Amino acid sequence: MSTESPDLPFYEDSQLRRVLCVVAHPDDMEYGGSAAVARWTAQGVEVSYLLLTAGEAGMRSQDPEDAAEIRAAEQRRACELVGVEDLVILDLPDGMLEPSLDARRQIARRIRQVRPDVVMTQTWDLQVGWGLNHADHRAAGLATLDAVRDADNPWVFRELLEQERLEPWGARELLVFGAAATHLIDISGEPLQRGMASLEAHEQYFAELGGAAGTREMLESMAARQAEPLAGVDHALGVAVHAM
Repeated sequence: MSTESPDLPFYEDSQLRRVLCVVAHPDDMEYGGSAAVARWTAQGVEVSYLLLTAGEAGMRSQDPEDAAEIRAAEQRRACELVGVEDLVILDLPDGMLEPSLDARRQIARRIRQVRPDVVMTQTWDLQVGWGLNHADHRAAGLATLDAVRDADNPWVFRELLEQERLEPWGARELLVFGAAATHLIDISGEPLQRGMASLEAHEQYFAELGGAAGTREMLESMAARQAEPLAGVDHALGVAVHAM
């Protein structure tokens, strides 16, 4: 989530019907993005999550196979709390994710399956508001950017059409959270509270890291700073909106 608080326009989401969120790990959407998802599902929007890895390398005390099971279960609970029923977790390698052709193919496949109006992903910037960005986050963002274009091109990954009968699909926009924002999403009240609850659903993972209290405080503070110029809005999520 960007820490900037410029006088930005609201993102127009009243006509959204379907959104696909693509991130690297379990818990990545919960760093701000899930509050926007809670807003959208309350409006009747269908939201799907695609996680590129199971986050199996994220818990030092757990064997990766066990960690993957723990993190998948916690992600399912996090999804329930913000109204997401469609969760797909791929088996790309946690900690070694690359914006490879295979990653792009798998994301493009899911875009063609879901046929979203909008795709949301995390920033690929090296430097972000909280420090240096994780390598997997950067890879996930770049792979998603390319896959949005791939999904709409019948001559890229031709097997998706010729063998799997998945017609090309062009998402209208790509939304990126954590980047320098061009628009704001009002997440005041219930959306923020449901987003925070979804973050806390990653209980065992955050216990491994020393607890989620500081993270919750940070997110609330950043969301409040984003909303400062906006009358009647307590918390906002900044997103970079790219027309595709």
